[in-house]
Amino acid sequence: MPKNNKPTLTVFTTTYNRAYTLPKGYEALKRQTCKDFKWVVVDDGSTDNTRDLVQGWINEGIVPIEYYYKENGGMHSGHSEAYRHIDTELNVCIDSDDYMTDNAVELIISNWRKYGDNEKYAGMIGLDIYKDGSVVGTKFPEGITAVKSFDLQRKYGVVCDKKYVFRTEIIKQYMPYPEFEGERFTPLNYPYDQICLKYDLLCFNQAFCVVEYMDDGSTLNIFKQYQRNPQGFAAERNVKMKIYPDIRDRFKNAIHYVSCAMFSPKVKLSDATNKPLVIAAIPFGILLNLYIRYRNKQ
Repeated sequence: MPKNNKPTLTVFTTTYNRAYTLPKGYEALKRQTCKDFKWVVVDDGSTDNTRDLVQGWINEGIVPIEYYYKENGGMHSGHSEAYRHIDTELNVCIDSDDYMTDNAVELIISNWRKYGDNEKYAGMIGLDIYKDGSVVGTKFPEGITAVKSFDLQRKYGVVCDKKYVFRTEIIKQYMPYPEFEGERFTPLNYPYDQICLKYDLLCFNQAFCVVEYMDDGSTLNIFKQYQRNPQGFAAERNVKMKIYPDIRDRFKNAIHYVSCAMFSPKVKLSDATNKPLVIAAIPFGILLNLYIRYRNKQ
């Protein structure tokens, strides 16, 4: 722990009625080989025994924990709330159904102390793994030490979820997430690409997090989330359509923007950051929208 008693890393978790999965995360934090962290838990309006469960852990005094309750507003609003309270140099989100590898805190802090450059890097990216130790998606190519998030798939062929660690002072500049009346989800990577316009992210083929995709989680329900929250998804696509360097990626996001507009009259084609591209994408956006509706009926 640093001399000023403020830890280097905040691990934060947003949760909604996940008292049945949170103990895995807590036990993993107890096992950490480095104790230079605190845990911020944002309760997004849970109606189960989450509050009592976390209070019991606070009373144990084994892991430094801060608990904040808010009215239910969706995962992105929980992230916004978390960043209002995070004051450490680094932060990482661990979802309520996931848990850190036993040496994750040690890896994150040692990597940052050895390679981090506050003028160049916004943080780092590590690997997610399954319980059997296999990597979620693909690793980073050998020889690649730093990346921009929008280059991961197109330039390097890196796919599927990865674990992002950010410098708090940087990501706070892009908070809070946009919120839309009647919607409860804005994609969490909304600020990441914007950050990477100015900064690189260090990348490490080291496992930071063990993931388990729950039946009620956002990952396995992404098509339903898309249809229920078109303004949130459109906001993300509008950013990507503007800043992605590859025209193919910009066009793909224009297609999604058109599809979102078909789900909500509040998403207007005239508000697109690249109107000519959106007009060209209309036929493809209609087909995508029909496909998503079909998937959600199955």
